[in-house]
Amino acid sequence: MTTIDIDALLDDQESRVIVCCGSGGVGKTTTAAALALRAAERGRQTVVLTIDPARRLAQALGLRELGNHPKQVRVDGFEPKGELWAMMLDMRRTFDDMVRVHAGPERAEALLKNPFYQTISTSFSGTQEYMAMEKLGQLAATGDWDLIIVDTPPSRSALDFLDAPTRLSSALDGRMIRLLTGPAKAGGWGLRKVVNAGFSMFAKAVSTIIGGQLLTDASAFMQAFDSMFGGFRERARKTAELLRSSGTSFLVVAAPEPDALREASYFVERLSSESMPLAGLIANRTHPVLASLSGAEALAAAETLQNAPLAEAVLRLHADRVSLAAREERLLARFTRAHPEVALARVPALAGDVHDLEGLRDIGVKLAG
Repeated sequence: MTTIDIDALLDDQESRVIVCCGSGGVGKTTTAAALALRAAERGRQTVVLTIDPARRLAQALGLRELGNHPKQVRVDGFEPKGELWAMMLDMRRTFDDMVRVHAGPERAEALLKNPFYQTISTSFSGTQEYMAMEKLGQLAATGDWDLIIVDTPPSRSALDFLDAPTRLSSALDGRMIRLLTGPAKAGGWGLRKVVNAGFSMFAKAVSTIIGGQLLTDASAFMQAFDSMFGGFRERARKTAELLRSSGTSFLVVAAPEPDALREASYFVERLSSESMPLAGLIANRTHPVLASLSGAEALAAAETLQNAPLAEAVLRLHADRVSLAAREERLLARFTRAHPEVALARVPALAGDVHDLEGLRDIGVKLAG
């Protein structure tokens, strides 16, 4: 089993983007922040893009809150060799910024005020994943940082982040939306005059379900959006190329649990099929055994200490820990047998939540082994 050399990855000047991916609830956000902190302290100009972090993470970075634009982390006593910047993805504001870039002033203003746009900019499936990629492209284009660390959205599907540009483009260019927005391209006629008689019942049903005003809003939106669709797709293509470049590395984060490791396997297989560079798997929140006493020995000793309840409880707790550690080892061994080429790093579970830079620094030390 190969071990990930985290410090070599962070120190490599050719390393420009590190993407932390995995299922939800496995500690991706905290891992990304800990990596960014360690990279900054080792001399990199680093920015970490987080997705919906807990408030305590912003506090751990010494910031009252994280916004859609990077803020430099400045805390008393924190004097890294490089710089540490942090931001949280604001999906709606990122979409708005993209519209302003690609649509031009007048069309952008019309789009941003359109009720249909205001709905889809936050509710389309895949929007958050796409906007994470859009923001990554924006950060890379500035050239202000030599290392960008990305915390991907907590998608249920392992494929959502990589598929986001294609899925969102297809949704916005799909036949259903074109049918619903047909009136604008037919000189403003009503929907029932645009579609043929065979669709009259469908048109009536659509108008009943979503309302005539929303149809009008959708038509106006698609007219304005058509002008920027090429730029939209081109940006997605460039970001996809960035993710496949030699300067990008993926770290798959997983807890030592069956579902999380199953999701991690999907990521590993997909990254391999897409020829995307995988740095390895981070097994987060593991429970290593802290003493050489076996579980059976601990239980046997506990049986002899009936008159020492505290010592008995400690021994039984140790036996439970040994059992848990053995279960986790079996699960990780199964993963490594299926993916022997994937390097591994383990991070022990902490006693409590991370609430300051020292906690993030401790995770970074554990990541580096």
